[in-house]
Amino acid sequence: MDRLRPRQRPVFTGFTEPEVEKMEKLLVESKEELLSKEFCQKVAKSFNISAGRAGKPIIKWTLVHSWFKSRQQDNPSKIASSANVPKNLSVVPEACPPTKERESSQEPREAGEKLSDLSELEFEARSSKDGAWYDVEMFLAHRFISSGEAEVCVRFVGFGAEEDEWVNVKKAVRERSVPLEHSDCHKLKGGDLVLCFQERRDQAIYYDAHIVEIQRRMHDIRGCRCLFLIRYNHDNTEERVRLRRLCTRPTF
Repeated sequence: MDRLRPRQRPVFTGFTEPEVEKMEKLLVESKEELLSKEFCQKVAKSFNISAGRAGKPIIKWTLVHSWFKSRQQDNPSKIASSANVPKNLSVVPEACPPTKERESSQEPREAGEKLSDLSELEFEARSSKDGAWYDVEMFLAHRFISSGEAEVCVRFVGFGAEEDEWVNVKKAVRERSVPLEHSDCHKLKGGDLVLCFQERRDQAIYYDAHIVEIQRRMHDIRGCRCLFLIRYNHDNTEERVRLRRLCTRPTF
């Protein structure tokens, strides 16, 4: 599986001019319900996979939804009521079917009813193909395997249906790691679990790592200049990195 693109970690700063123009056009011409979750997801996905957004922050569907909603007063006849926006996590049993060697029973209805509203949370999942963590665009289906453990079929941000993957809920799904600001470096200490952006000639992906040592340095106009010695969990190799390559678990 070719996953050479890094995930986007910077904080969202805004739409590009072509994206605004497209949404303005949709505002006038589209006959769909502009505030529906499905429509906003479709628009956000088209932006995220476009060449014009390469290297820029990922757009969430909720941001597209907010933009259309803010235009209600300008063109209320084109905006559907936001009361119709679905809030529950959808499950698509047909997607990512179980393989022959991993037959499993479908999750009972009552378990599905316990799913909480995840629409405002962001998640990341670890691929079994390379052990790296990727942002989750959506959860497609869920099941229990023979051992009794739960699995979900995920679609990764920036990848198509051919890369959908079943992953273990307990071991390979978690809330999205948080990018660090320059002023956050003092919160890190030896032994902390971090997510590190590993840059190699043939790949650039995120792996779990632990901080081994921190060389504190004076910050300057460029921000944090501290050096962090980290040890990757998957192969125990060590590397000195800057803060910009680290994300932390959402516990601060």
